[in-house]
Amino acid sequence: MKTGITGATGQLGRLVVENLKRKVAAENLVALVRSPEKASDLGIEARAFDYGKPENLAAALQGIDHLLLISSNEIGKRRQQHENVIKAAQQAGVKWIVYTSLLYADRSTLSLAEEHKATEDALKTSGIAYTILRNGWYTENYTGSVPGAVKAGVLLGSAGEGKISSATREDFAEAAAVVLTSENQEGKIYELAGDDYFTLTDLAAEISRQTGKEIPYKNLPETEYAEMLKSFGLPEGMAKVIASFDTGAANNDLFDDSKQLSRLIGRPTTPLAQVVKEILAK
Repeated sequence: MKTGITGATGQLGRLVVENLKRKVAAENLVALVRSPEKASDLGIEARAFDYGKPENLAAALQGIDHLLLISSNEIGKRRQQHENVIKAAQQAGVKWIVYTSLLYADRSTLSLAEEHKATEDALKTSGIAYTILRNGWYTENYTGSVPGAVKAGVLLGSAGEGKISSATREDFAEAAAVVLTSENQEGKIYELAGDDYFTLTDLAAEISRQTGKEIPYKNLPETEYAEMLKSFGLPEGMAKVIASFDTGAANNDLFDDSKQLSRLIGRPTTPLAQVVKEILAK
């Protein structure tokens, strides 16, 4: 019984592989990646697998029984890329696909939701058994800005007082490994998020507490925040996308209090304070 992991050399994929290796034999895992040479340190079989090259995907999936489809990082191309993988899985006889989607993808106002919802719909009509992991925001998406906030003396954003129920990549990776190695998961849709929520005001307060410096949160209009991000060197398109994510957060699109994630992994999700501490220690 072989399990394939797409994007296995990515930040989430590597963590999933490490979690799976604690549960199943390494010879039963296959890394499906653009550059197999970059997967040499994973200690499992690696096959060339590019979402954008559909002509090669079915061959790479031969012998794969279960597939973790980690969503592509190419925003705007995801729908077609994911459909390429699903069609190839049909051809290769894959029996089960677990897909990393977006929290409340069926009703979220985040721009990311459309492509995730389209992928979910494609899975549901594929004839292949599926499980959907609707992952919330990674805590790292916000704590990555901690060093810059300390240096500038202010945390910038456009999320207002929106509630963010984030969890770490490790939390989400562990959940994926649990689902992939558990029985009776077919057809389930999980809304996965952190146990506790925070606002960006709360994040600024936590940074202030741990550094002993006063780091306030400054809320900006979406367009102004996008311009600010652009001035930091981000491409204009990416700056606009990131700013729009904050607007979604302001609408509480990143909030969930069901605690499905912690129940799935059998432990509390990683606290914000711990992640901030680790960032500041670097």
